Amino acid sequence: MTQHPQLADYSVTRKWPARHPDRIQLYSLPTPNGVKVSIALEEMQLPYEAHLVSFETNDQLTPEFVGTFPNNKIPAIIDPQGPGGRPLALFESGAILIYLAEKSGSPLLPADPVARYETLQWLMFQMGGVGPMFGQVGFFHKYGGKDYEDKRPRDRYINESRRLLGVLEQRMQGRRWIMGDGFTIADIAIWPWVRNISAATGYNAGELVGWSGFPELQRVLAAFEARPAVQKGLNIPPRG
Repeated sequence: MTQHPQLADYSVTRKWPARHPDRIQLYSLPTPNGVKVSIALEEMQLPYEAHLVSFETNDQLTPEFVGTFPNNKIPAIIDPQGPGGRPLALFESGAILIYLAEKSGSPLLPADPVARYETLQWLMFQMGGVGPMFGQVGFFHKYGGKDYEDKRPRDRYINESRRLLGVLEQRMQGRRWIMGDGFTIADIAIWPWVRNISAATGYNAGELVGWSGFPELQRVLAAFEARPAVQKGLNIPPRG
């Protein structure tokens, strides 16, 4: 397939050709990190084309992917209509969320400076704490590390994850969303990870982290899962 000149310079498009080169190109997998961007695109109603990056075949390690996104992680995007009308390739889910919110002018990143920086604060809370800590629980509880006889690493991450959930539980007292009544990119970043650590379909670590003791998180997570854009975004790209 002949590539559109706007995208032809990006090696990733050789493996995942664009059928709709005028749209944002999403390279992802429905993981807690991956669905952040698909949910955001759905919430913002931005036109996009999704490409599945399969971990089973190590797609993220291929020269085509790494040649465009050197950290070999999903999600990643190319916007053919980036700043100044020039294409922009981005990796790191937090950076992508900020970019998409600013591009679309969405209230998902508040315009008020105080609310904006508080939203970014909670986004960084997910990126620097919730994601890494919950991910380590997943490794030591469900995946390769579960067979380690020494349970101290697992317990360290469980305790820190429980602490982070406690921070969120306190934050959500009397609040509809992280920032109050308004749904933001902080919610898009945080709740897929909360969902993943507590659900049997995810890390199945609810009992370990004391999920039953976080009623506010249960309430907000249910509201998050009920959003139409979230329901759709949680399954994009389809696993095939």
